[in-house]
Amino acid sequence: MNPYQLPDLPCYLNGEFTTLREAKVSVMDRGFIFGDGVYEVVPVYAGRPFRFAQHMARLARSLLELRITNPMDPAQWRELVDRLVAAYAKTLGKNPGETDQLVYLQVTRGVAMRDHVMPPDITPTVFASSNRMSPPSAQDRAAGVACVSGEDFRWKKAHIKSISLAGAVLARQMSADVGAAETVMFRDGWLSEAAACNVWVVSNGTVMGAPKSNLVLEGIRYGLIEELCGQAGIPFQLRPISRDEVFAADELMLSSATKEVLPVTRLDQQTIGTGRPGPIYEQLYAGYQRAKEK
Repeated sequence: MNPYQLPDLPCYLNGEFTTLREAKVSVMDRGFIFGDGVYEVVPVYAGRPFRFAQHMARLARSLLELRITNPMDPAQWRELVDRLVAAYAKTLGKNPGETDQLVYLQVTRGVAMRDHVMPPDITPTVFASSNRMSPPSAQDRAAGVACVSGEDFRWKKAHIKSISLAGAVLARQMSADVGAAETVMFRDGWLSEAAACNVWVVSNGTVMGAPKSNLVLEGIRYGLIEELCGQAGIPFQLRPISRDEVFAADELMLSSATKEVLPVTRLDQQTIGTGRPGPIYEQLYAGYQRAKEK
């Protein structure tokens, strides 16, 4: 018997609001059978979705890549998110503006008999839920986190935010098994990303990231980090970054919806930079908080 009990939290499934315990999806849904779908994770601060337009643009790009019709326009997605945020806040006995949340959106191709060929004219399955935000601890921000490195063995369409996440699950478990925060991945000796984060390298005052390509998911923070660097007068560059450059970095950082921007101070038991969060991280984290307040 599975001891895990789903919480009785509100969710949305195919036009109806229900709860996680009550929601049911067909066993023939292509998301279940093939992992044939996409998702987005939208952070919500004080009841307001953060960089919502950018999340909607990436959702549309992912759906287009998989040739799934977007079931809603941005206004309809926003209405859905706002209703979920309000419903989740209600379970806490709070107003939406008093809560930080994490909204999960998923679209699969829909229900059909099992066949690798994409069936035409089926209705996409739409699921959405919200849960509490779990940011890094004050200790992790003050001291930085440890990560491990690994080979990027995932498929070559990593730019699609696909629900087919077996590769990312295996990569993340590599770090979880040794109590590390993330797995920083390399493909043929070049930095790609982490299991569930983008990775940023600071060298000689410049913030660098892997170039946008089909091998890297363009995190919403790609644009945000560039904006924050511009505001702070920090040079920013996207280019191929070798494994040696990562280990020799002055600073190393992760970014994601949940981690925001987070310093990495050890990689494979090797100290990065001074072994403490650096000045570039401090500037970017402060800028991130100002962006949230807006």
